Amino acid sequence: MMLPLSPENHPVDFWRSLRYYNIYRLALALLFVMLGGLVGQKLSLGAYNLLLFFSASVVYLVAALLSFVLLRMRKPRFALQLALQVCGDIVFFPILSYASGGMQSNVGLLLLISLAAAGLISRGRITLFFASLASISTLLAQAFAVLHDDAPVSQFVQVGMQCMAYFAVAWMAHSLAKYAVDSQMLAQRRGRDLISMSEANRLVMRDMQDGILVVDAHGVIMQTNPSAARLLRHTPISGELLSATFPMLFGQYAIWKQNGTTRRDTLQLDVGMQARLRFVAVERDAAHGAVIFLEDMQRVQAEAQQIKLAALGRLTANIAHEVRNPLSAISYATELMQEGAVDVQQQRLLQIVLDNTQRINQIVQDVMQLNRRDRAQPERFDLHELLVTFVDEFNRAERLDPGMLVLLAAGEHAVDFDRGHLRQVLWNLCGNAVRYGRRKPGSLMLIVGREEGAVVLDMQDDGPGISAEHSARLFEPFFTTAAQGTGLGLYIAKELCDVNGAQLHYRPRLGHRGACFRITFGGSNEHGE
Repeated sequence: MMLPLSPENHPVDFWRSLRYYNIYRLALALLFVMLGGLVGQKLSLGAYNLLLFFSASVVYLVAALLSFVLLRMRKPRFALQLALQVCGDIVFFPILSYASGGMQSNVGLLLLISLAAAGLISRGRITLFFASLASISTLLAQAFAVLHDDAPVSQFVQVGMQCMAYFAVAWMAHSLAKYAVDSQMLAQRRGRDLISMSEANRLVMRDMQDGILVVDAHGVIMQTNPSAARLLRHTPISGELLSATFPMLFGQYAIWKQNGTTRRDTLQLDVGMQARLRFVAVERDAAHGAVIFLEDMQRVQAEAQQIKLAALGRLTANIAHEVRNPLSAISYATELMQEGAVDVQQQRLLQIVLDNTQRINQIVQDVMQLNRRDRAQPERFDLHELLVTFVDEFNRAERLDPGMLVLLAAGEHAVDFDRGHLRQVLWNLCGNAVRYGRRKPGSLMLIVGREEGAVVLDMQDDGPGISAEHSARLFEPFFTTAAQGTGLGLYIAKELCDVNGAQLHYRPRLGHRGACFRITFGGSNEHGE
């Protein structure tokens, strides 16, 4: 498909090609003027009519100079300017050939260059038309020479062959121009496809939840995505050495290059974080580098837990009513039996029944709380004010000694959170702290502060702390070390924080006894200190 020659569809390179062609014409005109005025007859230029040759060369030079003015103005349109320049050659070259003695001067062969240039510049359009005009002009010049100057009629054979050469060159230029246009359009289409693929690749890598690192054969990082930076706790820069930045990961990469397998499927990246490794060669072998996939095992486990809990939530919602009604009846009957029982053994057995019914009821209540995360109604309030009220309520409910629960907060700290959700989170965390704490003054501390522009709330206790083995599973549902625990308190607390745009983390108290849980509030601003 040819490009249309409308003025608005001619890019800069069309005009640039036409300018180069006109530079050639100007140089040729200067050469003709100089040779015609100095040594023209010695070179057979203007041998038949030197005055005509010199005059035509001067006019041709003026036409070439005028073409530069038109090119700068870009008026008239491109196709017309090209036609004017080519037609100028078609008119002047036969005149110069006639003034130089006809066919033996070979000046007419210069039209081959003009026709080839016209075909390439115009991308193959009307090239054969220009060849026809050139043939007619050459034949008219030869006929005038035969009729007016008694030139040999036999030269018509040479003129015919020259005209055939015009058409041959024009057709070759047309074919080459058509091939060039097709190649250019293919290159442009491939370029657009490459840009689209590059953008799609960038978006896929940016939004992909798995970490991706692209390395070459020497272990130089070429490309990464945000998930890899999150998992590796570092943003790799293109050009960094994998061996210097992530030695452990580079070791697995080297093993894979050598054996085609990794020594271990998962890699410990940070406390509580693991990634499953997968290496894919860029080409058929690892000689040209590889793509390293880091699958966040914590996310995989969380998704599996979400599926399990979703099924459990649906099941619990359906049977909660049927379970809790019999539990209430059993509990009520057990309490009545306790009132009438006089045997100590019977009292103990009835108390066991009552305790277990209460535990089952608590499990049902905790599981039903999993659905509350979908009904969050965040509002903006002062955290210090809510904590003061909470401390007072918690002290009375748990009957704590004065000074055991300490609140440290200065100024106002506005946060966005669902008040009911935050109270439940605080109750779960503080309840655990009281259960494992030493119940001394200052055993439980609520500390409000700021870190990196966000409001943070630390809940510290002086209990035995949490082992490294258990810390990795703290927020898993149904994980508990307490005989009477349900294993849902911390999980529900983290879920409620997530749905309110906050983060709940466990922070080991290095050098101190006890544990610390931190809530980092999202989108919070400080109004005063």
